[in-house]
Amino acid sequence: MQQYLQNKKGLVQNVFDKVYDKYDLMNDFMSLGIHRIWKKNFINMINPCSNKKLIDVACGTGDIGKLYLDYTDINSQVTCVDPNQGMINQGKKKLANYKNIEWILAPAENLPIPENTFDFYTISFGLRNAKSLERSLSEALRVLKPGGRFLCLEFSKIQNSNLDFIYKNYSKLIPLVGKIVVGEKKPYEYLVKSIENFLNQEELISLMKEKNFKKCTYRNLSGGIVSIHSGWKI
Repeated sequence: MQQYLQNKKGLVQNVFDKVYDKYDLMNDFMSLGIHRIWKKNFINMINPCSNKKLIDVACGTGDIGKLYLDYTDINSQVTCVDPNQGMINQGKKKLANYKNIEWILAPAENLPIPENTFDFYTISFGLRNAKSLERSLSEALRVLKPGGRFLCLEFSKIQNSNLDFIYKNYSKLIPLVGKIVVGEKKPYEYLVKSIENFLNQEELISLMKEKNFKKCTYRNLSGGIVSIHSGWKI
């Protein structure tokens, strides 16, 4: 696992440089639209409140920030962070009517943000792409206020063997779908591999605890295809 996690920065950047303009479309194809349900469940776990500050890291085109603001009001503030300028540009276009979103170009491992700033830190389908999971989690804890909450939505390990068999066979088709829809196959070969090599639910809980998150829990969605991990800064 450690060997796989090393030296990923250039590869990941290259992947998203190729697909950012079709990112939302491909998410719909890859998940059959279910990613939208997963993200709504994710936001519901936050229990969005007015006057709370949220940072969404590896934000892509801003889906989580948009949902958070849709559930709250104009007094809420969202900071969307992504290491890919193309993703940020797409997000700015998509969310042009949302005035209380700040966009920052930065990796999860090195956030240009003061400590104790945010009430919520979210990251969806981005943690497995981080060059350093440990550093990313340390940064998450640093920028959260005391009493702040970390939430991660990520592909995980399926608990049911029959569903796992179906999912693994479906995953083999994803690069082909990428080639047809986006015109690129290799980025989706990487994405499938990154899911296969990522931590399981309990391993991520252990790493969160090592990085001093408290009250760490997880919740499986769709049989464990994805999971939501939660931890607190106390």
